[in-house]
Amino acid sequence: MRPLKGIHHISAITANAQENLHFYTEVIGMRLVKKTVNQDDTSMYHLFYGDERGNPGTDLTFFEISNAGRTYPGNQSISETSLRVANDEALAYWLKRLAKYGVSHDNVEEVFNRKVLKFRDFEGQRLQFVSDETNEGVAGGEPWPDSPVPVHQGVIGLGPVELTVPRPEKTHRILTEVMGFREVGTYENERVTVFATGEGGTGAEVHVKASHNAPRERPGRGSVHHVAFRVESEEELHKWVDYISSLGMTNSGFVERYYFKSLYFRESNGILFELATDSPGFETDETLENLGQSLALPPYLENKREEIESTIKPL
Repeated sequence: MRPLKGIHHISAITANAQENLHFYTEVIGMRLVKKTVNQDDTSMYHLFYGDERGNPGTDLTFFEISNAGRTYPGNQSISETSLRVANDEALAYWLKRLAKYGVSHDNVEEVFNRKVLKFRDFEGQRLQFVSDETNEGVAGGEPWPDSPVPVHQGVIGLGPVELTVPRPEKTHRILTEVMGFREVGTYENERVTVFATGEGGTGAEVHVKASHNAPRERPGRGSVHHVAFRVESEEELHKWVDYISSLGMTNSGFVERYYFKSLYFRESNGILFELATDSPGFETDETLENLGQSLALPPYLENKREEIESTIKPL
């Protein structure tokens, strides 16, 4: 099997799709590239935000669970999501923009030899902008030119994802021995171990934080549901399905998601991983110009369109 190429997408939970849409398009300036529903529960929205065309590695997605309670952060969680920007100068822009919109944020700091700016969305979603100034790995995407954020300061993709776990050695083993990641460094006095895949760099890292005594996270609005990693093709994904199954690991098997094909399994600390193909992509049923403007449904849900549209609020 070929190495995983990097992060594909990250899926989180919101309790308010309308406010979520406003924050990520009007404040953060990402493009809504697909407005669809959760294929496993069509009563809830599934919103995809990304670069100009939602390229793999740029998509931050949200399930709307309107009755979701607050998140109580803790162990066995995807504890931080990164959004890549072009350079350190862009972080100075974002420091001012977050203050302008009253977004809770910290100061710019250096983490693992990169400048970062940590912030929280309106539901406490834990995020950070990370500078690509020193990146020599996976290339970023192209910001949407019609964004309210200038192109040179726009989000170009997803950066390192942080996992907080009580038994880090178990997650380390899954990443390296099963998924083909390699260890590339540590920080916070070796409390956080960094792993990379494929070309490495900002768009291909997992940071595993050891937290031995914290309680398990109670997820709700503002928490992350799963992280997906890039697989080159459907043929490669079938190889991964066979391989994960041969190891005796419980998994979903091959799953058709229409915009990509997937495989789901949990690593040893209970965090949900997905492997997803780069294609066919979001222009399968909409033109580049019209991405995200109407409710998109895969063909196998079209016969339920009337029922689905009657149960979700227009955005």
